[in-house]
Amino acid sequence: MRPIVLPAYIGVLQGLDKATLSKQVQQHYSRLYKGNPLVTIVIPAYNEAENILTTLCSITQNTTLKSVEVIVVNNNSTDDTAALVSATGVPCITELTPGVKHARNAGLMAAKGKYIINADADSIYPPTWIDTMIDPLEADNGIALSYGKFAFLPTGNTPRFIYCMYESVADILRLYKKWFKEEGMNVYGCNSAFRKEHCLQVDGYEHPPGANEDGWLAVKLRNKGFGRLHHVSSSKAIVWTVDRHLQNDGGLLKAFLMRVRNAGK
Repeated sequence: MRPIVLPAYIGVLQGLDKATLSKQVQQHYSRLYKGNPLVTIVIPAYNEAENILTTLCSITQNTTLKSVEVIVVNNNSTDDTAALVSATGVPCITELTPGVKHARNAGLMAAKGKYIINADADSIYPPTWIDTMIDPLEADNGIALSYGKFAFLPTGNTPRFIYCMYESVADILRLYKKWFKEEGMNVYGCNSAFRKEHCLQVDGYEHPPGANEDGWLAVKLRNKGFGRLHHVSSSKAIVWTVDRHLQNDGGLLKAFLMRVRNAGK
């Protein structure tokens, strides 16, 4: 069942100003990163000054005993994204070649962790997200990649209930893709994890024209023999994101109809 009400931690984060967010990220990252990281979280960012601090605050507030490195890849931002990140002490590297594929590859090469988690710069992450995504990989060498769900943060006058209905129907379409089409189509860059060494062996995020870098990576890892794809169904793995992609597709209804058509291809 999709959540109808936003978790309390989201309201708390959204109520903080940038100065407070920056200070909290700095404090929490010093606790999260213990040196010699087991996990690296890579976040591509292009003009995300309005969202990046909230994203970083949610990630750095995660409860975990693992040492976790966070890397933001500034992909030619023209706003204050890089300055805001640098002020928190979170590493911010620059990738001049535009495109999320290039940004994720740059983060992959810079990462020190055994495990990589993909994240997005416009999303809010739950408090135990890191462990929820990494624990399956640590427990089972037969898993090549773990991936979770995402849910939309309501914007404008659209109530969360409407988004909930959209997501519930989309989940049915994802089951159809998993069992009858290609499960890799369900993997998104805002919420997936894998082993760095395996990713390097399949040329990182390189993909053919028309494919997505995140789903294609999942297919490459599985087809290379590194194991199966693992859907983390727990609500602890639900990532909350803005609905810009729906708006770019023409709104909620048009986006839904497009996804129904694509599911049959």
